Amino acid sequence: MAQSYSARSRAIEPFHVMALLARANELQASGRDVIHLEIGEPDFTTAAPIVEAGQAALAAGHTRYTAARGLPALREAIAGFYQQRYGLSIDPERILITPGGSGALLLASSLLVDPGKHWLLADPGYPCNRHFLRLVEGGAQLVPVGPEVNYQLTADLVERYWDQDTVGALVASPANPTGTVLERSELASLSAATRAHNGHLVVDEIYHGLTYGMDAASVLEVDDQAFVLNSFSKYFGMTGWRLGWLVAPPAAVSDLEKLAQNLYISAPSMAQHAALACFQPQTLAILEERRAEFGRRRDFLLPALRELGFKIAVEPQGAFYLYADISAFGGDAYAFCQHFLETEHVAFTPGLDFGRYQAGHHVRFAYTQSLSRLQEAVERIARGLRSWQG
Repeated sequence: MAQSYSARSRAIEPFHVMALLARANELQASGRDVIHLEIGEPDFTTAAPIVEAGQAALAAGHTRYTAARGLPALREAIAGFYQQRYGLSIDPERILITPGGSGALLLASSLLVDPGKHWLLADPGYPCNRHFLRLVEGGAQLVPVGPEVNYQLTADLVERYWDQDTVGALVASPANPTGTVLERSELASLSAATRAHNGHLVVDEIYHGLTYGMDAASVLEVDDQAFVLNSFSKYFGMTGWRLGWLVAPPAAVSDLEKLAQNLYISAPSMAQHAALACFQPQTLAILEERRAEFGRRRDFLLPALRELGFKIAVEPQGAFYLYADISAFGGDAYAFCQHFLETEHVAFTPGLDFGRYQAGHHVRFAYTQSLSRLQEAVERIARGLRSWQG
């Protein structure tokens, strides 16, 4: 008897890159040397002071539930980080600790989106954003964006695409897959545009800390009523610990706490205790060294790919991605990625995973490998282009 599953589960698309990753792993298991530029995960393991704090927490028996909003000490530490990094005074009561940035997105979408309503999202963008909206029976209005607007929503686009079912806009700065950053003035304009429609502005700041030659502004510098999603995964290098946070307006906190209690009870207690070490000077020094290393990787890979003929119209200022137009090489992005995986054993991501707008002739490279591995990847890609075009 055929199983009948929910329409929402059928509507949520798989990551196309996962099929490529599975094949990459097969090749690797057979002895092939695969260079992984497809997955958005730092290659550095979690910094030693954080690991040691996690081990100490386990040894001390900190394995029970915490309050739904998270450890008070961690919320206070995050508030202190906002003061130190942005000069902002954020009440710790406004901060909720979540299971990864995904937990923060789940809370925000559950709170702000009724069935049939939607947010405006940039296309290309991180695919799980629209899938979370579908999960809560809402939707995403994908707004095509290109290099002329830095691959970001603008106040003009918000005005143009807002309709009777729009209740907010979600932007990311720095963005995945493009690495572009919204300036303070642009965040202020987006805030004004959404407020003019009595809507909500939600900002994904998960890649804050991973910017090069500049620091990203927080939307909280210009809009105290915005919702901010953040994570310990990227800058802090705690992907597998599954820890993030949400900063919300004071009036929203009690409803968000109620949702958290019901959806996941609390974030992992051991991870929360470990994260207290993130803000220590010795940890931040390690993280800043890693930021500089990512910057060196970007500064190598960006011109190297451009020289090979990849069109990267906007220099990314943050995250660890390059979003490249492959129109000059013809063909579709998925077949292009398959070719390089099978012939040169270099894995990168087709644009199909990030939306619909011109997705078929874009790919994303993650510079989450060492410089020597990136140099080897470029040599292989150059060779693979000859066989692709020949």
